[in-house]
Amino acid sequence: MDTKIREFRAKMSMTQAELAEIVGVRRETIVFLEKGKYNPSLKLAHDAAKALGTTIEELFIFDD
Repeated sequence: MDTKIREFRAKMSMTQAELAEIVGVRRETIVFLEKGKYNPSLKLAHDAAKALGTTIEELFIFDD
């Protein structure tokens, strides 16, 4: 799975730590999400998309 979290964060001038605090996870979780090494729960995906002002579909690219 790929994500565009880093790109959306950059547009909003948001750090990994700031996003982590907003969605209620550790900064390391955001690092793993950005690297595609962690599949988020539906709630986390929703919360991240909402915090970044986008949709889950735009933020996450799911491989078939």
